[in-house]
Amino acid sequence: MVHRYYDKSLDQQISHLFRCEGFVRDGRVPNRQGEDLPIHRLPPFLRALLVTDGTVTKMLEAYFWEPVEVQTLEQGLITAERPIAWLNVRRGDEVLIRRARLQGTESDTRYANAFSVIRVELIPKPFRQRLIDREIGIGVLIRDSGLESYREVLEVGIEPPEGAFPADSDRVFRTYRIIIGAQPVILITESFPLALY
Repeated sequence: MVHRYYDKSLDQQISHLFRCEGFVRDGRVPNRQGEDLPIHRLPPFLRALLVTDGTVTKMLEAYFWEPVEVQTLEQGLITAERPIAWLNVRRGDEVLIRRARLQGTESDTRYANAFSVIRVELIPKPFRQRLIDREIGIGVLIRDSGLESYREVLEVGIEPPEGAFPADSDRVFRTYRIIIGAQPVILITESFPLALY
């Protein structure tokens, strides 16, 4: 999954203004098959999720009205095979990757998947080991660290199903980075099954 970031650069215009503006009258969401979808055809709540700089888990809880749990499916340290420009990662740097699912605790509905790449050396020491040991989630880390952070949406689009959601459901995704202390520290891609929204 980390391979999706290797060929991206900050000067590319990967997405349109929607990723920054939130409203673009005739905007379209790119589809990997080349058939862009008009933004206005996306469900309103899904449009809000794509541009929010708040906590997605809390938004899902409020919308679907049930507790949502972040389940870590995979986590580990890897060595970057190529640079990841969006995080200032060089070839050979070690990064933490994490694959997670946001799932309703009462309905067992899988609302979203998330994949993260984290520059752990830039995480404040009191939180670093807790993050690696899965004692703390990324949202809790940001909230409890007291550090000012900024989320910058870099890409939005539509991808075909990956097997984790209903087979007939394309996924709308967004990729954003979290900047802490003026440095990009965390890169996250969240995907949402269109069929649920």
